[in-house]
Amino acid sequence: MPLACMHLPLRTGSCITTRHIHVQAQGLMLAPVVFAGLFVALWTWKCCMLVLFQNKIVFMPGLPPNSRSETIADYAGRCAGIKWREERVRAIDGTSLALCVAEVPLGCRPASQGQLTTHFYILYFQGNAASTPPRLPDLSSTLSMLKRQLLQEDLTACCTMVCLSYRGYWTSRGRPNEKGIRLDTDAALKWISAYHAKSSAAGRNAHVVYWGQSVGSGIATNLAADQNPPSNLRLDSLILETPFTSIRAMLTVLYPQRWLPYQYLWPFLRTHLDSHANIATIAKRYRETRPAPQVLVLEAAKDELVPAELSQQLLRRCQEVGLKAACVSVQGAFHNDVMFRAEGRRAVSHHLASRILDSQQDSRDVP
Repeated sequence: MPLACMHLPLRTGSCITTRHIHVQAQGLMLAPVVFAGLFVALWTWKCCMLVLFQNKIVFMPGLPPNSRSETIADYAGRCAGIKWREERVRAIDGTSLALCVAEVPLGCRPASQGQLTTHFYILYFQGNAASTPPRLPDLSSTLSMLKRQLLQEDLTACCTMVCLSYRGYWTSRGRPNEKGIRLDTDAALKWISAYHAKSSAAGRNAHVVYWGQSVGSGIATNLAADQNPPSNLRLDSLILETPFTSIRAMLTVLYPQRWLPYQYLWPFLRTHLDSHANIATIAKRYRETRPAPQVLVLEAAKDELVPAELSQQLLRRCQEVGLKAACVSVQGAFHNDVMFRAEGRRAVSHHLASRILDSQQDSRDVP
């Protein structure tokens, strides 16, 4: 009996030790399972966020926080004497939109000495963040450079620049998305057509340039591919500043790792901005009806967001479909400061000057 009593604690203690080791083994096996589950949950959550909130990622009108409260007057002193004003227009769905408009006389002859020989319009589409007023100083500097360049030319011309604030940007109403912005660009173009119809050069067709920066380049090619301009306007050229080929291509650029899922989410995209496809559509649209627009591609040599390869792809696409195109790489420029550099402003002003002189000759040829 004493011997039996002596063995009982030993067996009990052995069971306790065995159970303790077993629990530890279960814990070690459970840790990687929990970690893998958390990783999959995070992976799924990020994918869902990218799909559900893609418009908030592509379009960021609220950055910086004061972007909606800025005014033209805040930047008037830095606009090189160019006078800007705000105009309002409504999209076909009733959304109220803001335009920034400036008029610049060109040439050495005053308008009183003869009829206006040509009227040039520039429709500007901004990038995906901030508002229109902070861009006005650089745009004004480009217009001022253009004015100086044509100062000695024997022409009476006017260049009107119209900067569109998409829905949700600056003082425009609504929320930005690609479908809605297509309506916004159409409204801005119709505003230009109506404005030209009331001008002193209403008897002659005007030339219009679509100028887009970054996301705006995709918006510009959307407009050019979607429709012909109104009958009193002619699409002269496209200026694509730091462009990309499509949102799908940017997914690969931003998430190049093949083990990440994000670049494979393109079937769920609601915003495409496919300039690569638009270029072919533009060439086809203008092949038989009227002279095709020329294309100027501006790339930033130090672009930290869009690789130069995408600009080169657009350039090659233009060449493949027969559009006359040129590319200028602005040395030292990052993605958002091409127009901050004198080289960038000079490239745009040279392009515009050559197109204005060509259009002046076309106007003189018309009886």
